[in-house]
Amino acid sequence: MNSSKLPRNFYLRSAIEVAKDLLGKSIVRVVNQKIVSAKIVEVEAYKQIGDEASHSFKGISKRNEVMFFEGGHFYVYFCYGIHYLCNVVTGKINDGAAVLIRGVEPIDGIDFMGQNRYRKDKLSQKEIINLTNGPAKICNAFGFDKKFNGADLLGDDIYILDAERISESEIVTTSRIGITKSLDLNWRFYIKDNLFVSQK
Repeated sequence: MNSSKLPRNFYLRSAIEVAKDLLGKSIVRVVNQKIVSAKIVEVEAYKQIGDEASHSFKGISKRNEVMFFEGGHFYVYFCYGIHYLCNVVTGKINDGAAVLIRGVEPIDGIDFMGQNRYRKDKLSQKEIINLTNGPAKICNAFGFDKKFNGADLLGDDIYILDAERISESEIVTTSRIGITKSLDLNWRFYIKDNLFVSQK
């Protein structure tokens, strides 16, 4: 892959800016020297100030402490006692902001993802589309769990590669999914007409 790894300053901005700019970029995990990657096609931004749906809204805790790290770290948490969700921390230290990765389009290592999700590596087109079109599916396919919480995205195990910015005309903006508070904040962004955007 010829793209360069995103630098720290990319992440040191507001969650909304970073969220939109993450669209089209590729998230990469290196497993036994093998590349597993996917294009980010759907995200949601969360902030401490004024966002009651954010884990950071009430301040720092043992569960959410990674959200208060410097931008460019990986925040992975266990949801409903069932599955993991992964986020990109944004802003400066103590900002308490992050971007949830909701949908990605597989690029490399589809056999690895298939083994994790379906226990097989030869997938139908329908299975490939269903592989990573949701936040829990992404963590399952990539094998992200609590041991990845706090990982530095400037490291060599998990990182995000740069790509051409998606034009505003190709980005759809809506309210976030699966929350009950701060429903007025339209901080979900996805690439229009992409098959790997999650289903409500």
